[in-house]
Amino acid sequence: MKKLLPFLAVTIALGATPAFAQMKVGIVDMNKVFTSYYKTKEAETRLNDARAQAKTDLDSRLETLKSNMEEINKLEADTKKPELASDKKETAIKQRDEKINEVRNLDREIGEFRQTRERQLQEQFMRMRGDIVQDIMKVVDSKVKSEGFDLVLDSSGLGISQVKVVLYSAPSMDFSDSIISTLNASAPKKPASN
Repeated sequence: MKKLLPFLAVTIALGATPAFAQMKVGIVDMNKVFTSYYKTKEAETRLNDARAQAKTDLDSRLETLKSNMEEINKLEADTKKPELASDKKETAIKQRDEKINEVRNLDREIGEFRQTRERQLQEQFMRMRGDIVQDIMKVVDSKVKSEGFDLVLDSSGLGISQVKVVLYSAPSMDFSDSIISTLNASAPKKPASN
């Protein structure tokens, strides 16, 4: 029986070889396709614009906070002046305390704004990415069906050990450029520069 097991293994392997030889396998570098797609560049531009606007809004709030802190310091200095009349000191103390409350509220608002905007930007990124991947997969699926591929692998994918899943493939198996061409065929035409 022990002599029969290696023989069976070799027979099964040799018997399976014609099936694998007839199998049509394709390779797509999804990272290359994703970064080369014109909609990815458009999405990155929109996301960078949204980030820049969020930074401008945050900087404006931080500038207001800084201005209020300077005002508090000035009012604090006024309360320590010995030549200031007691009624003016009380007014300065009251104004200082009101500013301190304003600063606390503004600081809390800035923290909430920062968290909310970061979450919104992350959601926007994930939505855009999902839409782009969906576009890419439609083109890949169409190519797979029209050309009869049995198996398509992503050559940019990494396994659990952070080693590429596809260690080698013949260049003729890769149809990434075809996918990129199909996707970018609907790109808006750039105006001719004078």
